[in-house]
Amino acid sequence: MAGRDPFVLDDPVGESLRGRHAPLARRVGGAVTYPPGVSTFAAVSTDPNPVRWADLTELLGRGAFADMFSCPVLPPSDWEPVFVLEGRQMIRPGGGASGCPAGESDDGVVELGADSVPEMLDLVERTRPGPFWSRTPELGTYLGIREKGTLVAMAGERLRPPGWTEISAVCTAPEARGQGHAARLVGALAARIEARGEGAFLHVAEANAGARALYEKLGFVTRKQVTFRGFRTP
Repeated sequence: MAGRDPFVLDDPVGESLRGRHAPLARRVGGAVTYPPGVSTFAAVSTDPNPVRWADLTELLGRGAFADMFSCPVLPPSDWEPVFVLEGRQMIRPGGGASGCPAGESDDGVVELGADSVPEMLDLVERTRPGPFWSRTPELGTYLGIREKGTLVAMAGERLRPPGWTEISAVCTAPEARGQGHAARLVGALAARIEARGEGAFLHVAEANAGARALYEKLGFVTRKQVTFRGFRTP
């Protein structure tokens, strides 16, 4: 992992919005977030100044949802908790010549463009892989697999802190599961990321043991336990 600082992964949303996703960023003072339709994720500067939370309230509005992802700092006590989800952050430290496990290939994997967004939204609605909106594909490359012309599986690039790219929105339609589609897609994305000299990382809910086992098969290891949190602004 020479040249890639893993500590930027402690604040992946903030590092992305202050770096490669800066053209998409909306900001007020020490607070930053994505535009509506791209992502609900927000971040604040990690200095001890309480003004940063006032900045975020101004940015999002009063009584608004603040999706803090795995933000390393907590808001003031008058921010209403909306959800808490335990998970883990995983990285692929070894990389390798092939992005796919033995016996797998990226045959049938296609790049999804703007004309595929309606299909992608339909697949997300049926599979619920996590937050995904109409403009989320602007964050990076999305790949998919079609069967008889129908999109049945996809995965893509989301957060992009310096030196790293997150793989996200990994999902397969119920009728197409058990065929190795997720492995092919994650493997193909990891190969592309590593070919750019970057590190691949992802997040998984702690309760999703099946997904974690798949990622471990693909060479990912747990870097740290994380807690995903959402709040409502005062």
